[in-house]
Amino acid sequence: MKNRLYVISGSSGVGKGTVLKEFLAKNPDFVLSVSCTTRPPRIGEVDGVNYFYISRDEFMQGVKNGEFLEWAEFAQNIYGTKKSFVQKCFDEGKNVILELETTGALNIKKQIPESILVFIAPPDLKTLEQRLRDRHTEDENAIQKRLGEVKKEIERAKLYDYTIINDSVQNAVSALENIVKNEAKNG
Repeated sequence: MKNRLYVISGSSGVGKGTVLKEFLAKNPDFVLSVSCTTRPPRIGEVDGVNYFYISRDEFMQGVKNGEFLEWAEFAQNIYGTKKSFVQKCFDEGKNVILELETTGALNIKKQIPESILVFIAPPDLKTLEQRLRDRHTEDENAIQKRLGEVKKEIERAKLYDYTIINDSVQNAVSALENIVKNEAKNG
């Protein structure tokens, strides 16, 4: 079986991290890609586990050398996926999952048409808003800004191969496993 590249996206608060954690625990032939970043590690984060922490100069040299599958700048920090990391995983017989925002995911699809894009969506916007509020991590302005972005993401998700409604973690994990089985059968 050929190793595949899956790109998972979803709005903030949709539960994609929880879904991926459960999926990866049940599917050892998959690995979540570790991105590079120029931001400093937060307390408890480990280089090579959470991110590969590199300098801005080192990152931009990698961009210049064509070492990244994708990269983007957010809040004065740069994030990206090294081609060599994905290739190493493939060489080890693993399927790779990238967790990216929609713009990055669509850029990957342009470069690697055989990649599989999966969007994890909330059951509805009211549920998503409640999940964001229940996290107690952002003020009202930030919540409203995120909700505005959700509408754009859902519009971009129409360009994805699959959409999973995260009405429960188990249902979403099962849906992702079914996508993988379907792709393995057809690919």
